[in-house]
Amino acid sequence: MSEAAKRRDHTMRESVQVLVVGGGPSGSTAATLLARQGFTVTLLEQEHFPRYHIGESLLPSCLPVLDLLGVRGKIEAHGFKRKGGAYFAWGSEQWELRFNELFGTEYSWQVVRSEFDNLLLEHSRENHVDVQEGVAVKKVHFDEEGRAVSAAWERTDRSESGTIAFDYILDASGRAGLLATKHHSSRRLHDVFKNVALWGYWKGAKPLEQGPEGAIGVCSIPHGWLWEIPLHDDRVSVGAVISKEHLREQQAQGVELAKIYHDKLAESELVTDLLEKAELVTEVKAETDYSYVTENFGGPGYLLAGDAACFLDPLLSTGVHLAMFSALLAAATITSVLRETVPEQEALAFYEKAYRTSYERLLIVVSLFYQNYRGRDEQFYRAQKLTAGEKHRLNLHEAFLHIVTGVEDLADAQERAFDRVADALAPEGVPLGVHGEDMLVGPNSPERALSGLYLSTEPTVEILRA
Repeated sequence: MSEAAKRRDHTMRESVQVLVVGGGPSGSTAATLLARQGFTVTLLEQEHFPRYHIGESLLPSCLPVLDLLGVRGKIEAHGFKRKGGAYFAWGSEQWELRFNELFGTEYSWQVVRSEFDNLLLEHSRENHVDVQEGVAVKKVHFDEEGRAVSAAWERTDRSESGTIAFDYILDASGRAGLLATKHHSSRRLHDVFKNVALWGYWKGAKPLEQGPEGAIGVCSIPHGWLWEIPLHDDRVSVGAVISKEHLREQQAQGVELAKIYHDKLAESELVTDLLEKAELVTEVKAETDYSYVTENFGGPGYLLAGDAACFLDPLLSTGVHLAMFSALLAAATITSVLRETVPEQEALAFYEKAYRTSYERLLIVVSLFYQNYRGRDEQFYRAQKLTAGEKHRLNLHEAFLHIVTGVEDLADAQERAFDRVADALAPEGVPLGVHGEDMLVGPNSPERALSGLYLSTEPTVEILRA
């Protein structure tokens, strides 16, 4: 960062059109898009970048957003490992997922998130976003009618604090969840996917011979599954996802976290072979409470995006996709509200429905993946099956309302609707992990409109009427 940029970091505005909280892919994407629309945007990030983050494997659905941001060339030039797809060794089955057969593009990337996220944040600065690092948002203030109007902030070194007013705030604070956890208490953990990830970074691993070049390897094991992600710095990210219950059982027997991790890796012949001569060069890391959703993704004067709104089990590498997709939706929604081209209530309903539909579609696919590709009598895989209560809470939306017409028993209707959705998303003979481009695009044309509205990116990012 230049000295001029550092000086700007220490001059806080008193008011701004859009305040973005969080500098990860969701926050930086939305901030850049809004600044390019001509809005004044301040982004507050508690950490100082670059900072560590898990979630290295990207889907090709991120590429069009990177193009829209004008940052794809920088990502290409950085030298991240190209990812041609994925290889799954799931139960008794093995198959390859090649992006060029599904997305019309050859690759995405396996990224070191500290570097990838920093590139996006620096790009926001270059696009006139007022980026303030080392600043925590302590509280969001609402007026008497419940509209978000300002935020109290404090520098993490406690050298300065104050209040900044805004027309709109985007909560992209990640798992910390500024609005969902600190203000509305509206985050709900799913009944399923209560898993724990254990991971570390290795050097000297053999390259994965199966699958396309740079593929992520995904292998099932008796109590969970493993990932293997090659990175451009000659390291390999290797992780194990297991249930909380299994982890607790192991720890109750006095087994240390590092041994649990190594024991899980040893359960896969493929991973054992890849790491035969490799060295673990980091400590074993852990993260819990994978999957959750927030009751509402927005309200008067505010939106939640990325992990601040919801997070899904990492099986299909959808984290950055959901972050950037929601950021694109958020930028379009805020643009349309501030320019008064769509009434706020209608725009908020569009954002809620578009983002929640995308999330729930992936939630169903991940659950079906677990159900259909491992012995259902095994405790871990049974625990990933959506319960009747989870299915009941899913908003299957207008596209599937005809399924339940005339069915009197609501519980049975929801079950039938879920099964029909499952059949549509996973036709017979098609592996559930192979979700094509149609799975990941939102209401981006009049034909895909939700309640008469759709997302437009040309010539500007906004919501239009079909």
